[in-house]
Amino acid sequence: MSPHSDPSPNRLRRLLPLLVLAALLALAALALLNPPSAQRSEPDLVPQLTVETVQVRPRDYQVVADSFGTVQPRTQSRLVSQVGGEVVWVSPQFRDGGVFAAGDTLLRIDDRDYAADVQIARAQLFAAQQALAEEQALSQQALADWQRLGAGEEADELVLRKPQLRAAQARVASAQAELRKAELSLERTAVVAPFAGRILSTAVDLGEVIGSSSQLAQIYASDYVEIRLPLANADLEFVNLPEPGPPGTENAGSTVEVSIHSSLSGSHWPGRLVRTEAAIDSSARQLHVVAQVDDPFGLQRDTGRKPLKIGEYVTASIAGRHLEDAIVIPNSTIYQGAYVYLVREGLLQRQAVQVAWQNESDAVIAGGLQAGDELVTTTLGQVTSGTPVRVQGRDRTLVEGAAGAPDAWRASGPGPSRGHGGARP
Repeated sequence: MSPHSDPSPNRLRRLLPLLVLAALLALAALALLNPPSAQRSEPDLVPQLTVETVQVRPRDYQVVADSFGTVQPRTQSRLVSQVGGEVVWVSPQFRDGGVFAAGDTLLRIDDRDYAADVQIARAQLFAAQQALAEEQALSQQALADWQRLGAGEEADELVLRKPQLRAAQARVASAQAELRKAELSLERTAVVAPFAGRILSTAVDLGEVIGSSSQLAQIYASDYVEIRLPLANADLEFVNLPEPGPPGTENAGSTVEVSIHSSLSGSHWPGRLVRTEAAIDSSARQLHVVAQVDDPFGLQRDTGRKPLKIGEYVTASIAGRHLEDAIVIPNSTIYQGAYVYLVREGLLQRQAVQVAWQNESDAVIAGGLQAGDELVTTTLGQVTSGTPVRVQGRDRTLVEGAAGAPDAWRASGPGPSRGHGGARP
């Protein structure tokens, strides 16, 4: 390089990094000396959500547990013949669905052979009685002869013909038994209904020859029917179960009323619980109770209802306990079965609750709510607790509009409720 060349470009290249570093340091110092000030604003408390509420108030409440079952006769049996022969007559009611009273003759079997057997047995009885009379006379004559001889000793049984007399008496007793047996067989040619009921199905008809113990029909009693009803475990505490007492005493639970609804006919039938089964059903893991419905076919009096049918599926409403001062809320206000929303001082608050019993419409609350709480009945989605809300039809604050709060439970008396019974797991 020439000693006379210009050194300015090289000097500038060496000073440029220092100038950049000095500029950065100046900016950092300026930022430290003048920090940004945070502008804090008051939160927006204007309600963005309008809800409806009811004021929680204790009230009397009638628990009604729902269940279902199938109508079954209290007695169903096979009607069988006790003698054999030809069917010579059948009752007009001896048809499927026929109605009969206790003691009605349903069919007759040819009785001529049995009538002849009665005559034969009666003749044999007369012969045995004659033989007995002759033997009694011979025994008395033997005693008289022994006394006339004056032996002074007591005559033994053979001399007095006592064994022959007892044999004659036994033949009379046997003949009497044979006559009763023949008369009973003759009586059994008329097949009589053992109880008041109906014909489920018939197995014989006019002109058929049947043997002893042949099945004639399937019959069932018509005085009342029974319905086996499952109860959910949650309902057991709220239903007075008819537990057995000492023999000869009436079940206390027999006063528990049941309303049976037939979807087939649309009729409602009154009934009552009569007993509780002895064990938990192993398949459903539920306890069953048995309800009884009297005169289900309207045979004893005109009820104006269509008769129940054997095998018909029905629903049942079982009257449970009457609760006093219970807190009952709509079931739709409970979220995930664990909490509800309340309005407190204009803010939405999540409140955990303990449900003692519930059905499709109502829930009995055991804890978490108290009288006077403002319960939100509007269906809410994902809402944060503490959100400002406006109660529909009222001023912004609950204190100012509390007197006008709608009361969902006001003076309507006990509200009937429906439990799920066996339908709820």
